[in-house]
Amino acid sequence: MSRIGKLPVVVPKGVTVELSEGVVSAKGPKGTLSCDLPPLVSVTQEEGNILVNRNSDDQSARAMHGLARTLVSNLVTGVSAGFSRAIEINGVGYTVETKGKYAVFNLGYSHPIYYELPEGVEIKIDGKTKLTVSGADKQAVGSSAAKIRSFRPPEPYKGKGVKYADEIIRRKDGKSGGR
Repeated sequence: MSRIGKLPVVVPKGVTVELSEGVVSAKGPKGTLSCDLPPLVSVTQEEGNILVNRNSDDQSARAMHGLARTLVSNLVTGVSAGFSRAIEINGVGYTVETKGKYAVFNLGYSHPIYYELPEGVEIKIDGKTKLTVSGADKQAVGSSAAKIRSFRPPEPYKGKGVKYADEIIRRKDGKSGGR
């Protein structure tokens, strides 16, 4: 049995979860999210917990068991606490600012990069070189942070670029200069 799949998902106070045929919906202080579940699993709610069970014991059902439990857990966590990802910008003259629904990045190119924020994702800027991407949907937050990082990935020689705050850049030596 899946170690992750058999764990119950605890529903905190202030969050309501609705189960229907193949769809789980969660509503909480951060918003409302819903998710389609794989057809090989079933979901039940008991005493403030949500349990995910697989319908059969074949390989594909076992593979979907842990996935379905994690999707439900991400829904509940997203509408109650939310998710965030911290990003740092390193480099001389590299900055970020907001203009309306856009985040404007100056990353050493001949033009600024305008990034339109997806629905349900917000950016909080700390100074000119630190920002936090946050929202209720873990997938939307992660893909937005990855898209921002892809504008100028960190390079290994000087460490310039856009990186996650917890990311460690392995630095390389420059030219050795030996003959």
